[in-house]
Amino acid sequence: MSSPLKNRLQNDRNEARKGREKLRTLVLSTTLSELRNREIELGKEAEDSDVLTVITKAVKRRKEAAALMRSGSRNELAEKEEAEAEMLSVYLPEALSEDEVRQIVQDIVGEGLREMGPVMGRLMPRLKGRFDGKEANRIVREVLAE
Repeated sequence: MSSPLKNRLQNDRNEARKGREKLRTLVLSTTLSELRNREIELGKEAEDSDVLTVITKAVKRRKEAAALMRSGSRNELAEKEEAEAEMLSVYLPEALSEDEVRQIVQDIVGEGLREMGPVMGRLMPRLKGRFDGKEANRIVREVLAE
C-alpha cells in the first residue's frame, strides 16, 4: 500500500506538469527520485515517516545551500534555493516552537534520563520533520546543564 504523502507528492507533480510550472515540477520530481532511492535502500515501499525523512533532508539541504550562497553574495541563487525549500515545506507537519521542544525535553529529563544520548534518542522521533536537530541538541544541552 502506497503512502498518502507519497501519493500527494506524485499528484502535485502531475498538476505542476499540466500547469507547466517548471521549477515546481523539477523540485517535486527530484524529491520523488530521492524517495525512490530511499525505497531501494530500505527494500520496501516508503511509509509516511520515510517520506517525511526524505523531505526534511531536502529542505535542510536547500536551506544550507541558500546560506552558503548568501555568504558568497549570490543572492539570486540563494532565493532560488529558499523558494525550493518553501515548496517542500508545505509537505512537512506544523513546526514546533522552541518552547514546545524545551517542554518535551524537560518531560523526558523528568522521567529520569540525565545523559545527552538517551535524551536525544527519545526526543528525535517526536520531532521528526518538525524541528531542526541541531537546535534540539542545543536545547537538550541547556536543559541538562540546569
